[in-house]
Parts: sequence; structure tokens; C-alpha cells
Amino acid sequence: MTQRKNRITYRQIGRYGEIIAVLVKYGFGDLLSRINIERYISVGKRILRGAPRSAAPEISRWHRVRLALEELGPAFIKFGQFASNRPDILPADLIASLEKLQDEVPPFDEKAAVSIIESELGKTIDELFASFATAPFASASIAQVHRAVLHDGREAAVKVQRPSVAETINVDLEIMRHIASLMEKHLHGVGAFEPQKLVDEFAGAIRKEIDFTIEAIHMQHFAHNFSSDPTVHIPLVFQTHCARRVLTTELINGIKVTNIDALFAMGCDPREIARRGAAAVLRQIFVHGFFHADPHAGNILVKEGNVICFLDFGMTGILTPTSRERLSAIIIGIVQQNPRKIVNALAQMSYSQLEHRDELEYAVSDLLQEYASRSLSAINVGDLFNHFSQLMAVHRLRVLPGFFLLVKALVTIEGVGYKLDPQFTMMEHIEPFVRRMVREQYTVGRMLHDGGEVAGDLIHLLRDLPSEIRELLQQVKAGRVKFEFEHQGLDPITRKFDQVANRLVFGLVLASLVIGSSIVILSDIPPKFYGLPVIGLAGFLTAGVMAFWLLISILRHERM
Repeated sequence: MTQRKNRITYRQIGRYGEIIAVLVKYGFGDLLSRINIERYISVGKRILRGAPRSAAPEISRWHRVRLALEELGPAFIKFGQFASNRPDILPADLIASLEKLQDEVPPFDEKAAVSIIESELGKTIDELFASFATAPFASASIAQVHRAVLHDGREAAVKVQRPSVAETINVDLEIMRHIASLMEKHLHGVGAFEPQKLVDEFAGAIRKEIDFTIEAIHMQHFAHNFSSDPTVHIPLVFQTHCARRVLTTELINGIKVTNIDALFAMGCDPREIARRGAAAVLRQIFVHGFFHADPHAGNILVKEGNVICFLDFGMTGILTPTSRERLSAIIIGIVQQNPRKIVNALAQMSYSQLEHRDELEYAVSDLLQEYASRSLSAINVGDLFNHFSQLMAVHRLRVLPGFFLLVKALVTIEGVGYKLDPQFTMMEHIEPFVRRMVREQYTVGRMLHDGGEVAGDLIHLLRDLPSEIRELLQQVKAGRVKFEFEHQGLDPITRKFDQVANRLVFGLVLASLVIGSSIVILSDIPPKFYGLPVIGLAGFLTAGVMAFWLLISILRHERM
């Protein structure tokens, strides 16, 4: 938001009132007052004045945050889930509360679902499906899912977006940005955590999630990546039955991955499923660089033959080849107990300056000592990466959000693995992938490729260098080269000089006014008041007021 940052549009006013009322209800009226919300929206003033200060239940502040987000609806629920992936900027207790956010809501009207499908796909429900179950079998804050059968006999799952949810989310995003800007402006220290940037990152993610054509593309991408792997199945997308608010895919008749008894009854091996699930996620991360960011138990089904099926591809993450290499360096540094390698990789992954490198290296060394005597099978990846995230928060290292999505994916699949197999060890599954990546970096082909790129860059540099030097010399010769110096720490001194100068000028004006008024009095110039010139009296009165104001100003700042 540029010009609109501190202005409220007409369509936001009603929704803003709802949001303020919920926040006050859960005891956040003090926060709203601190960010001066009543200055920008009059309804805020009315609600804050009318609400009792004890409106919130006697529960923890972070629990109240979760309850408020759940009551505020889809955008805020999704924002809480998104923010729970940022341990670098949020306290651990708040993240633990946000991870419990519930995204299950009652289904919306079946007629509205049919209407949306028909308007999006341009055909009647009978033309699209041989049969369509009007009652959904799953319902969440953004969409619900119906069973259907295509005319060729294939079973389908039809995901339908809630009516007007996109419009509601867009309004909520504008309000979130406004609140974030007020927090940065009025709350000391909050600006360092960049709440506006966090909202902008979330806005990009949620807008992709409510566009089902993007999710369809993600599913096709995953299907291509695992096309040669019979142990992993990605649901088929029925492209002709998809649109922005409708996603139709193959219906998977499988068993929830953590339903151990049902898995045994179907003849599946939970330990093998744990191994395959970990391998699938690690392959997404270290080989494809495109991974399912939320592989929790509800998004994984198992079919006969221990075949794993991933669902819900609305949230995905991307890792560039360079990021994968640096992640590999971190894990190798953990295995080798090499804190310098880890710090180097963290610094390279960060887009902020690492100011206290020695302190971070000492903290990493101290952390590694906790794992020094443990075997790989005894290392909990989730705990380890959470510790690293906390270190990065303390040292203000900012990395791309994809890194924390990656950590979440690893932690989530590790938790699923433990439920399937108490002896499951994520680190033992990670190490072979990492070592393979390290070996690939030093193969003859890779070194020749990298050498070729370096040689190409060097040739371009040598080719352009003479002309660049010539242009620089011409600029110098023409007198168009300018050097800029930035002085650090001079602002307080400059302000003090300005203050002294202002007081000197003020004093000179005051003295001149006294002298001029005295001359007018002695000159006996009319008009007069009780025999004294009015102009002279006015001058003395003005001088007295100015002198009194200057004295009060000096005493207030405790400087004589």
C-alpha cells in the first residue's frame, strides 16, 4: 500500500469493525489503543470506548491469539498457519499455539456449490458428471470437497471454493497491511520484524492458494517428477473439469497414513511406509527442489502395496540449486561437527548482514556439543532445526521463507514417521541424499560445467573492461564524477546545533522586541492607554510571553 496505507476504503469499514470487536473480545484492546486505531477509523473509537477491559477469558495471551484468528475467518486462519512457519521472527510459545489452529468449518449450501461449479465450468452439473454427491465429505475455511463420478465411470473429488471467499480475503489483506503499518509506526521495536513484509509474503501465498488452476499445475508437476516411482502416487487432474474456483481430481480410496490398525488389516507395513514417505519428501527437496510444504497425516493416504499418495498441493515450497547446496552444507556440518561450515552456509543463505560472526559460531559450537555424543539415529531433526531457527532469530539472520517451509516439511514428515515406526530416524534418511549432492558437486562433468560458466564470465569481464575504464576516465575528465560521503553518528550533534541556533535567534528577536518597545514608549507615540503608547505596551507583553515560553522550554528539557 502506498498512498492508501493510512486510509480506510468504504468496503473495509464494516469488516474493520468486526475485526476490532473480535480483538477487543479476546483482550487486545490495549494493542489497538497503542497503535492509535481510533485515529484512523471512527468505529474503532466507539468499540474501544464501549468495551470492558476484562472482555478476554482468563487464558494465556497466545491462546487468545489463536481463538481470535479462528473467529476472524479464512484469511486470518491461513495467516496464522503461515506465520507459524517463521520461528525467526515469532516467539516459540506463539508458534506452538498457531500450529493448533483449526481449519474445519461447517459446509456451505449445496445449491451454492452446484451454482459455482456450473458458472465456472460453463455446463450443467448433469453435463459434467454422471453423478454428484451434494453433501461434501470434507469442509475447510476456503473450500469443501464433493464426491462425483465422471461420464467415463472414473470416480472424482470435486473441490469447490466457498462463495465470496476471495473477495473477503482481499479485504482482510488490505486491513492486515494497514494494521501492520500502524504497528511499525507506533510500536517500538516491531519494525525490526517487518510485519508489512510478512503480510505481503502471506498475500502472495494465499492468492496462489485460492486460485485452483495453480494447484492443478502443482499436482501435474509432482506427477511428472514421480512418474517413474511406483511407490508414490499423485492424484490425476481432470483438466477439463478445473477452473479458478473448481478443482476436480481422481478420488483416492486409501487409508490415512497414521491409522496403523487399518494399514495392518490391508496388509501394509508401517515401517516401509515411513521409509518411503521420508524418501519421497527428501527427493522433493534435494532432487526436485519443489516440495509439498504440508505433508501432515491428513494429507497422506496409503493404498495397497504400501503406495503413498499425497493430497492438497495448495502450499508448496521451492529451493534453488544453490539453496539446496547450502542446506546440504549445513547438514554435513552437523554430521562432521563443523560449526564454521554451518555458519558459512547460514551467512550465505541470509539476505541480511551477519554482524557478530564469532558469537554465532560459538553458539553453533555449543549447540553441536549437545549432539556430539549421539549417533545419527538419536538426533531429532525437528529439535535440531528449531534450535537453528532460534539462533538465526537471535542474530537477526533473514533467509527466504522457503527455508522455513522446508523445515516445517521435514519436521512434519518426521512426526509422521515416528507414529508409523518408533525406531524411525530422519537424519539417517537425510544423510545419503546430502552426501550424494556433495559428490555431484565434484564430479568431472559438474566441475567442467562450473568452470565453463566461470570462464564465460571472465571472458565477458575482460571484453567489457577496456570500454568501462574508458567511460570512467571520460566521466572524470568531463568533471561528472561525484563522490558521496555518509557520516555516521552526526545526527544528534546536528540536532543540538540546530537547537542552540534556534534559541540564539529566539533570544535576539526577544531582545530586539524589548529594545524596540522601549524606544516606542520613550517616544510617546499615540495611541495611548493610561498615558502609555499602546504599541510599546503590546511589544512588552509579547516579549514577556515569549520569554516565559522560552524559560518553560529550557526547564522542560532540564538544560539551563
